[in-house]
Amino acid sequence: MPKFLIERELPGAGNLSAAELQEISRTSCGALQKMGPQIQWLHSYVTGDKIYCVYIAPNEEMVREHAKQGGFPANRVSEIKSVIDPTTAEPLAISSQQSAKG
Repeated sequence: MPKFLIERELPGAGNLSAAELQEISRTSCGALQKMGPQIQWLHSYVTGDKIYCVYIAPNEEMVREHAKQGGFPANRVSEIKSVIDPTTAEPLAISSQQSAKG
């Protein structure tokens, strides 16, 4: 199932209190419960004026419907095609095995 990165413009997001973030989370979870198990919220990153959320969903339309039901902005929705991290720089195990055989 595809993963999506949602960019939500929310001025002052980085200054939200723990109670305000908890309320946003509750609202999101409530909307997710109504929509069923095919959409899942994995986690979010809060920055100064934006919140970036990672979701699993069958399509972008479902992500946008969740935003609508929760009353959240979804200024940009992008399908995640790959995930890289420092281990991506390491040689692939398959390449190492082929080199050893050749």
